Amino acid sequence: MNSIFTYVLLGVSLAAPVGPVNAAQLDKGIKFGFFHAWVFGVGALIADVIYMLLVYLGVIHFIETPFMQTFLWLFGFFVLTYTGIESLLASVKINRSAKEEGKERLRSSFSTGFIMSISNPLTILFWLGLYGSVLAKNATTLSSNLLIVYSLAIIAGILLWDFTMATVSSVARRLLHSNLLRFISIASSLSMIGFGLYFGYEAVKILFL
Repeated sequence: MNSIFTYVLLGVSLAAPVGPVNAAQLDKGIKFGFFHAWVFGVGALIADVIYMLLVYLGVIHFIETPFMQTFLWLFGFFVLTYTGIESLLASVKINRSAKEEGKERLRSSFSTGFIMSISNPLTILFWLGLYGSVLAKNATTLSSNLLIVYSLAIIAGILLWDFTMATVSSVARRLLHSNLLRFISIASSLSMIGFGLYFGYEAVKILFL
């Protein structure tokens, strides 16, 4: 149980660092409420699971090729910059009377979370580094069933963090003043745009440097 708890904490530590996905999830929760932020996190988790499978199956090295890296950096640049600008434009309209959870479909929140995570090269680096090292350390000493249990523990940690983020953003949405909510949403949007520009810079480096 101690080992399982350790891998749950690993999942939390993987999901917790500030990044474009967390910024977007916080923005979703502020604008549309708990369930939109939670479903956004589930969509991002599906992308994480796909990368876990790729690492486990050993096909992640295909994604490390210069062509795929450039494609992912450029795709991430487009997704984050577009989403950030769209969110920034919507942030100025936030007010208490206008906040309604039904303004956006849950399916849209899910797909946004999935696309943002699957197109994030930082996600690949995280899974290649962390999950890859977990496999390298334990694959020769643990059974396949135990590796699956530990992998599920990591996923449980990510889900725990997603639930926490959704709860925090939902509580903030209901308790904080509209001006503060607008400030947080604008900061989240600018964070997404900043990460998008960074992704674009990385793509240019691969192409021309």
